Amino acid sequence: MKVILTHERADLDALASLLGAHLLYPDAYAVLPREVNRNGAAYLHKYGGELGLTKLSQLPQESITEILLVDTQSMVTLKGITPQTRVRVIDHHPLRDNLPNDWEVDLQSTGACTTLLVEKIKAENITFNIAQANLLLLGIYEDTGSLSYATTTTRDLLAAVYLLERGADLNLISPYLNPPLSNAQMTLFDRLTRDITAHKIDGLTILLAKADALDLHDEISTVAHKLRDFLNPDGLIILVRTRQGIRMVARSTTDEIDMAQLARYFGGGGHRRAASALIHLEGNAKSEDAEFKWNHIIQQVVDYLPEIVHPAVRVHQIMSKKPMTLTPDTPVETVADLMRRYGFEGYPVIENGKVVGLLTRRNVDRALSHKLKATAGMLMDTGSVSVTPQDTLDHLQEVMASSGWGQVPVIDPESNEIIGIVTRTDLISTHSGQNNLPSPEEIIQLLQNAIPYPRQVLLQVIGQEATRLNMPVYIVGGFVRDLLLRQPSQDFDIVVEGDAIAFVNALVQLYGGRAVVHRRFGTAKWIIGEAREALAQALKPDQPLDPQALPESLDLVTARTEFYEKPAALPTVESSNIKMDLHRRDFSINTLALRLDEPFFGKLYDFWGGYHDLQNGIIRVLHALSFVDDATRILRALRFAARFEFRIEPRTLSLMQASLPMLNEISGSRLRHEIDLILLEPKVVDIFVAMVRANVMQAIHPKLPWSAEVKDRLGYLNAPAAQAEWETKSNEKQLNIRQVFGYIYWLEDLPAQDLKHVAARLRLPAKVVQNIRQAAQLRAQLPELGKQKPSVITAALETIEPLVITAVYQSTPDPSLREPMRAMMRRYRHMKPTLNGNDLRAMGLPPSARYREILDALRKAWLDDEIRTPEEEQAFLQRLIENDNGRNS
Repeated sequence: MKVILTHERADLDALASLLGAHLLYPDAYAVLPREVNRNGAAYLHKYGGELGLTKLSQLPQESITEILLVDTQSMVTLKGITPQTRVRVIDHHPLRDNLPNDWEVDLQSTGACTTLLVEKIKAENITFNIAQANLLLLGIYEDTGSLSYATTTTRDLLAAVYLLERGADLNLISPYLNPPLSNAQMTLFDRLTRDITAHKIDGLTILLAKADALDLHDEISTVAHKLRDFLNPDGLIILVRTRQGIRMVARSTTDEIDMAQLARYFGGGGHRRAASALIHLEGNAKSEDAEFKWNHIIQQVVDYLPEIVHPAVRVHQIMSKKPMTLTPDTPVETVADLMRRYGFEGYPVIENGKVVGLLTRRNVDRALSHKLKATAGMLMDTGSVSVTPQDTLDHLQEVMASSGWGQVPVIDPESNEIIGIVTRTDLISTHSGQNNLPSPEEIIQLLQNAIPYPRQVLLQVIGQEATRLNMPVYIVGGFVRDLLLRQPSQDFDIVVEGDAIAFVNALVQLYGGRAVVHRRFGTAKWIIGEAREALAQALKPDQPLDPQALPESLDLVTARTEFYEKPAALPTVESSNIKMDLHRRDFSINTLALRLDEPFFGKLYDFWGGYHDLQNGIIRVLHALSFVDDATRILRALRFAARFEFRIEPRTLSLMQASLPMLNEISGSRLRHEIDLILLEPKVVDIFVAMVRANVMQAIHPKLPWSAEVKDRLGYLNAPAAQAEWETKSNEKQLNIRQVFGYIYWLEDLPAQDLKHVAARLRLPAKVVQNIRQAAQLRAQLPELGKQKPSVITAALETIEPLVITAVYQSTPDPSLREPMRAMMRRYRHMKPTLNGNDLRAMGLPPSARYREILDALRKAWLDDEIRTPEEEQAFLQRLIENDNGRNS
């Protein structure tokens, strides 16, 4: 028997999650909890018969083989559970500590757990009735504050839209979202208002309300909502003594107060802004001992309040350190060169250590267009605008709004020195992403699910060594992106804020292996493969680790920034910090960084809005000159868009189109490298179609072909490979078989002269060009080849590379056209006479060119079924010799 369970005192999200899981798994019993909140109970009373949920008393007394927990990570005690019962979890709360290792846990950050179930329902196109649609929508609306809480995600919005499109009715659900208080709840409300204390922590006001309610049977969360709306504090905690124990309900209006942390401290759980716990009291609730414990719990709550207050993000957390500044006499040409190199939109102008103005790209461009011989002092917007490291983002926003400056210097209040700069982009990125980023605990859980345990240990050790050396280290780029998309890879690049070469040398000293360094670029490769067994032993001396699960090598790079001396050139690099290192990357989704050193292990950094774009399926460049700097990013944008089913946002698409001529500046080898990667993608055809629609093929070379036939052939790259029937090898070191097939299918229709020009543009290896020509030749022969004798087929195909035959075979759907190639690869090429030159010499024939003619004739006879046995071969040879003697006599 399979069952679906949720937590006691179930709210609407719990009930809706229960229903959603039942729709997905109709063979499982969706068991209602013993206690349901009043609004949920009211909905069940009216519509319960249409939902398909099961009361606990109706559950068959059978052994339970599988349990699915929704909207909770706490097991509910039921008869029938055995040690063999499989447990799965679907939840949107942070991961709880000490969950059993054999539980299968699916945790995702959404405003409501119901959203996760609705997404699966939508994907499987499951039907449901109006009452079920309304309950699902109630679950989302309740846990997201009708889509108004900061924890609401776009996924919640899309799930709500889907339900409304399927018949959910806002008018029908409204009474269940804001039910009036019952008489008992009104009594509790009055009691709570008479015993409230205010606690001011880091500028935030938290109200603590307390009351006895030993006579109360109604749920308390609705009272907490009403009290919060009535008093409007930053945070509200109510403690209510009931017969079951002390019920804590905690609400906040800001993410600076973590109510989930408070609830977890007392054995409960929930979200940052809404959480609860039940604190059990032993014995008589009215005894002196119970009174003492009641007061003790109240004091514990008060004492713990400072731990749950996390002040707002400050300027120093988002600023860029060591900013570039100008002096008033800096020539405009020098400023323009700096802007081109580093991509900054503005620079503070400093005179005698004080900020005197800001010079923006707009003013520089206007001066250059008018050919003015100007300086920074002449062009700057004058003023002495600055902030300090401890200023809040709200203050920063006010400064930017009042001054109009998009780049504000950060001043050390003690030394009055400029120590950083913060931009409008920093502010926007922080506001859009800081509330929704996965927590370090969630990231660590993803890592544990994504990579083998030995690699997890390796990352922890790297983090510990980074802590010792005081060098922040980060995993960056594609690994982090794919980890968050639940499509993890096993290879990761590491960025070091400091000296990557020194860091790798330290790792080699501690754990062995060797370092390969490139001092010009500040990069180092830690070669591990030859020392993996010793490394596995050193990582965990008291626990055996599988050495083969460790990587062959690790690439580490010093955090750097790049600038391009001219469009499409290779970049010049300079050391920098992680923020600027990420800014040099191609797209925002590749700018996420995962920190490894303590105490920040697992913290996700998002300076450039990458997580927002990842969540919303957007491909976006970081600045307007991105494609000008490196036009191969055009191909990468199309590749990523197809792979992840993302959309290229309008501005990036416009910049792509404007930068197409820059593809002419890219070397053939760099272009082909990008196309090589495209040919490895499962959605290769979609990418080629996008290249055609975006005029990318035309921009690379006007003779690059595209047709329905090419499209069909490329589709065979994902078909079951013909090499499954026979072994096919490629002698091309630069490309694998799939890539060679891709170039064959794409280019085989080109006339010889056009192929020559295209091959030169893409720097195709000569062997691949030969393969393409042979494929065109073979495909042209196919209609007639099937009509020929085996010996003729063999003579035609023997001069063609087996790899080419395999490529054409795999992309030929007609069985009759395929058969000659199949026969050649499976039989004809292996058929040889049993006799050889030694046999001919033994028969008295003098060595001569006639040997080859005789052996070829014998093989042809075997192929054409004129010879079936060695005896027939001997007879056939005798006739050949007799014919030769007759001609010579």
